[in-house]
Amino acid sequence: MPYSDIESVRAALSARIRDRIGGPGIDEKREEYFNAPGERWFGPDAVIRRVHGDTSMFIGGLRALLLQSLHPLAMAGVDKHSDFRNDPWGRLQRTADFIAVTTFGPDEMATAMINRVKAVHATVVGTADDGRAYAASDPNLLRWVHVAEVDSFLRSFQTYGAGPLTPQEADQYVSEMGMISERLGATGLPQSVAELDAQIEAFRPELYSTPAARSVARYLVLTPPLPVAQRPIYGVIASASVALLPKWARMPLRLPYLPFTEKMLFKPGGVAITKALRWIVEPDQPGREKSV
Repeated sequence: MPYSDIESVRAALSARIRDRIGGPGIDEKREEYFNAPGERWFGPDAVIRRVHGDTSMFIGGLRALLLQSLHPLAMAGVDKHSDFRNDPWGRLQRTADFIAVTTFGPDEMATAMINRVKAVHATVVGTADDGRAYAASDPNLLRWVHVAEVDSFLRSFQTYGAGPLTPQEADQYVSEMGMISERLGATGLPQSVAELDAQIEAFRPELYSTPAARSVARYLVLTPPLPVAQRPIYGVIASASVALLPKWARMPLRLPYLPFTEKMLFKPGGVAITKALRWIVEPDQPGREKSV
């Protein structure tokens, strides 16, 4: 196939993926986020920019949603106040916008995004099925959502990213992520990988499966709202994300632990799909600030 034809296919696939993840007007939004004048929270050498610009975020984001669902109060907020079943891509696009703006956008734009999210959180209150009250603005719940995301994004990048971080860079990433969640109202956030691991372990007594969590896992892994032609690619991403989950998180969600299959199929598949996505989205600058 001539190079021009290959490039046409790549460009078409890139547009489709970016529109699906970022929503209508993704190119205009990216121009606004990346090129708007003003001071950024994170400079060009910040580790967070390297991680959040890599296509491994596709896998890490799905893994984060699965892990977060194991906190019954966090899951109650999603189940009762989110339209993710009817509009899963809208929720994904809003998350992608949040990550892009706070990571790459100027201070004014990032602060406005934080304020919008805090306003939404203020409306997410209620009573879970076990009778406990929940609020999305609860610092403890914010911390759980934060550590689940940081752990997922970091593990995905270290496994499937363009190049693994050094231990010092990994600690820096954990610290930089905390700067965003602190602005949302989270407190006591980890500043290193060791602290991150310790906090996740400390949360485990609070974590258990609910019917809503199991429903989300089935929905995200087995029955995604996608055309049949797109499901094989998504299936590789979903399998790779499940393979990154800790063993203790899988049984409650009814997700199998298949070490041989994961080693021989899921991990190589995840590596292959992120390389392919990296080529599709930005062939000249692998994983550099273009996949979000």
